[in-house]
Amino acid sequence: MATIDIVRSTVGQVLQLGGRQDSLNPESALLGSIPELDSMAVVSLISALEDQFGIMIDDDEIDASTFATLGSLTEFCELKQRS
Repeated sequence: MATIDIVRSTVGQVLQLGGRQDSLNPESALLGSIPELDSMAVVSLISALEDQFGIMIDDDEIDASTFATLGSLTEFCELKQRS
């Protein structure tokens, strides 16, 4: 499964988006565009991505641009997997 598909699925599960996750593409805005993605959901999403990809994400590694789009979040996860 492609990384973007895993990230899309994880976002959908954590935010309980149901079928809405299927419409997310790399350009889909996340932070500020999906009401379910509040500060507590960001923490839950980070934890779920850490578990899904076997990575550790430090607080100083992320900012709003990480969660700007599904594509930016996917790129971040890909970079973390390589490091």
